[in-house]
Amino acid sequence: MTTEKAFKKVAVIAGAGPAGLTAALELLRTTDVKPVIFEAEDVIGGISRTARYNGNRMDIGGHRFFSKSDTVMDWWQGILPLQGVASKDDIAIGRSVPLTEGGPDPEKTDYVMLCRSRLSRILFLRKLFDYPIALNGDTIRNLGLLRMMKIGFSYLKVQLLPARKENSLEDFMINRFGVELYRTFFRDYTEKVWGVPCSKISPDWGGQRIKGLSITKTVIHAVKQFFAGKKKAADGADGSSANTDIRQKDTETSLIGQFLYPKFGPGQLWETVAEKVQEMGGQIRMNAKVVGVNRDESGSRVLSVVVEKRSAEGVVVRETFPCDYFLSTMPVKELVSAMDNDRTPVPAEVRRVSDGLVYRDFITVGLLLDKLEIKNPAKPGTPESKLKFVADNWIYVQESDVKLGRIQIFNNWSPYLVSDPEKVWIGLEYFATEGDDMWSMPDADFIKFAIEELDKIDVARPESVRDSVVFHIKKAYPAYFGTYGEFDKVRGYLDPIENLFLMGRNGMHKYNNMDHSMLAAMEVVKCIRDGSSDKTALWNVNSEEEYHEGKK
Repeated sequence: MTTEKAFKKVAVIAGAGPAGLTAALELLRTTDVKPVIFEAEDVIGGISRTARYNGNRMDIGGHRFFSKSDTVMDWWQGILPLQGVASKDDIAIGRSVPLTEGGPDPEKTDYVMLCRSRLSRILFLRKLFDYPIALNGDTIRNLGLLRMMKIGFSYLKVQLLPARKENSLEDFMINRFGVELYRTFFRDYTEKVWGVPCSKISPDWGGQRIKGLSITKTVIHAVKQFFAGKKKAADGADGSSANTDIRQKDTETSLIGQFLYPKFGPGQLWETVAEKVQEMGGQIRMNAKVVGVNRDESGSRVLSVVVEKRSAEGVVVRETFPCDYFLSTMPVKELVSAMDNDRTPVPAEVRRVSDGLVYRDFITVGLLLDKLEIKNPAKPGTPESKLKFVADNWIYVQESDVKLGRIQIFNNWSPYLVSDPEKVWIGLEYFATEGDDMWSMPDADFIKFAIEELDKIDVARPESVRDSVVFHIKKAYPAYFGTYGEFDKVRGYLDPIENLFLMGRNGMHKYNNMDHSMLAAMEVVKCIRDGSSDKTALWNVNSEEEYHEGKK
């Protein structure tokens, strides 16, 4: 039932992803502004959606619910409370996780946030390596003594000599890891993601994603984990007193040991938020794309937006919606194009930069398998050793002879994503550019290609495949090349528009994580609440917070 509420103003929001939905709910909670969301697709959550296929669910891209912001952590748990009883897979193998007294039982309710163990590894030389790389016996054996010595000496070199000037992502990574470690574990995967050499990518990407990660921090973390394990053993088999901090605020994001996760994947949380927005009087209109932005004669205020609505029969209708505020999560190049009209033309230089912004698109192949060929390397006697397959949430594929970038194992994200627990439900992730050969390949051909790659790297055999599906996601990653180096020209043009606020990964052309996008949305609502048009705090969300995600 919709809550009756008197609204004095209207905020049009482009996009029903994390930023758009966070802003809408916060507007309803703290202001008298009515949010109206226009979502171009038929799915809630943007890239943080949960896709469904034949009774199984897929997390598109993989989303760990972890933040060093208490505001965000509390916000998530206010939507879906943390479990009070262990989930079925943790019970089956005797794995201990933090629980909330009186919290919901995931076997009895769907509206619950799980606490999951985090594990990611790198597949290289057909072997699994810890991620981040651990300096341990397994690593030395897998790499060989000679390669390890080269890595060690190259790391010492960058520590002893003056840092190289950081003109590119390659420079950024070599300064932190040394040239040998960069070439061994970072270069090929990163170039798969972006489709260009690391030497052509701005170092800003490193600052956005792996700013705090280093060999030194990895070693220190490993030592802490060793002694934490000793303490856990001393405390008792359940580990209850050693394993209760889900915040991990002092831990680099790439090193976190646990994270929150909705029972049915990230889309479940955002679908729940969407329900709350509508219950409180907000509106969400699906398959409705903002294609025009009308401003006053001075160009300093948005007056209305033009929305293109496509029906199931393919009929296109355009409508104009007046608004007091316009909150945009749509790709910047599409926003600038929508603003460019005869009445308020966009300067040619701004249009040139926005048109030159680059995005990487994403393809994921879901495969239902009887088994994986990768052996479970968990130590005997540990809960993970009881699993039928590896315990990884995802595996980075560093092998240069395949295009596959990453493998997700959805059973390990949540056992409730998989309809048959005897099967392994995985996602094979590829990075493409809309219109290229991979993107344009027919689904059946792409599935065949992906299965052949999986077989080639000895992860699974074709005869093990029981079901398959393909999903294409446009503009999944805003790129830090193209005209990105001139982005300030676009921002300098858009920021002075008083009631226009940019949010989210594509809206700000920042490779944000979900919590960063949410915090930016909260800053936007604060501006509206305070009657401010100063966008400084909004753009500083990532640079001021002490959290930066590793590869995602």
